Amino acid sequence: MRIAFAGTPLAAVPTLTALLASEHDVAFVVTRPDAPAGRGRTLMASPVAEAAGVSGVPVLKTAHLSEHKAKFADVDCVIVVAFGAMVPRDLLTVPKHGWINVHFSLLPQWRGAAPVQYALLSGDEFTGVTTFQIDEGLDTGPVLAYLTTPIQPSETASELLDRLSIEGAQLALATLSGISNGSILPLHQPIDGISHAPKITVA
Repeated sequence: MRIAFAGTPLAAVPTLTALLASEHDVAFVVTRPDAPAGRGRTLMASPVAEAAGVSGVPVLKTAHLSEHKAKFADVDCVIVVAFGAMVPRDLLTVPKHGWINVHFSLLPQWRGAAPVQYALLSGDEFTGVTTFQIDEGLDTGPVLAYLTTPIQPSETASELLDRLSIEGAQLALATLSGISNGSILPLHQPIDGISHAPKITVA
């Protein structure tokens, strides 16, 4: 399958790496533009941009996806892991199989930007990873696949995110295989158990 990948932070890199090593053709990678970082506020490329650059895959750095609509028409689907922006409505149906998000919770629980942190803050015993078809809502699209894992008592947010990012990479591959052979059918998310995990800001 010819795909594109959209992601920005370190947690997105395992999925990108797995896709690059798979039988799928990663046509290009989309990530957010370079941003100031560190004490000197030097412009730095995202972890995804750095990983893609090493592999030699073309990298598109943009915060405005709609400006590149023609590129998305040239792929079968786009795999998304923490890109950092909503997909515009006019792009959702452009790839043949749409946009598939890898989300670090068991949807509809913890929709939003910080699912791992909220799972720990709420004392959840279990969490997981969900792949779903992106629609116009915030993490509201139909579920394609999911996996469940217990949260270890001493696990920190960064440790849990690292583990879920690796497990999510394998779920992304399984989801693509299921789409390719027709064994996966999207299912609407339950209306019960919805919770939200908005971005956590540091004062």
